Amino acid sequence: MSAYKVKVITLFPEIFPGVLGIGNIGRSLKNKIWSLKTINPRKFAKGIHKSVDGTTAGGGPGMILKPEMLSKAISESYKGIKNKSDYPLLYLSPRGKRISQKQVQNLSKKKGVIMICGRYEGIDQRVLDYHNIEEVSIGDFILAGGEVASQAVIESIIRLLPGTLGDDSSKDLESFSNNLLEYPQYTRPKKWKNIEIPEVLLSGHHKKITKWRLEMAEKITKKNRPDLWKNYKKNKTLLK
Repeated sequence: MSAYKVKVITLFPEIFPGVLGIGNIGRSLKNKIWSLKTINPRKFAKGIHKSVDGTTAGGGPGMILKPEMLSKAISESYKGIKNKSDYPLLYLSPRGKRISQKQVQNLSKKKGVIMICGRYEGIDQRVLDYHNIEEVSIGDFILAGGEVASQAVIESIIRLLPGTLGDDSSKDLESFSNNLLEYPQYTRPKKWKNIEIPEVLLSGHHKKITKWRLEMAEKITKKNRPDLWKNYKKNKTLLK
């Protein structure tokens, strides 16, 4: 089975692999479960200063990444790829649609992913339109660039690949897997700061433990994420 290919278009390739080089994700990179390649648009820039940005058309603060270099970087990232649909092209942007666990699961089933990390005030809109790039966000806040966001998305994808986690079945019980947040988790000692592990978890009664975990997951989801709770209740009703 060939490795899952990750390609990142970034002005700062030295940031990678970053956190992707440690733990289970780093081991799976070393074991060639996935591969990482960075492409710097600056290599396609001309002139002494290798400028990749320009002033905002119409006026305004900040600089915009030029379309020529980015487009060439995108073309290089697809070099040797016959079917582009096997490698979704994503641009990390605060105006993008918030990425979900379901989308991450779908991305993990592809052959790879190509990610564009913006900088400054963003990238020329014509690049997005011409290459039909999907914009995604990791939340309603602003970062200096897309590198940190891309590493978060990449990690969420890679951990779903077979062989990355020690126990592949554990990902099926995590938050968002069924529109529920994860139930509380405990480990030894039995008592800490006069707080004890719930007795049911020490009972050895698997049916009761499963029931308790579901109840706790429902309670936490209803309190913290009413949007997920709404979807959960809807799906639960449809399954009846």
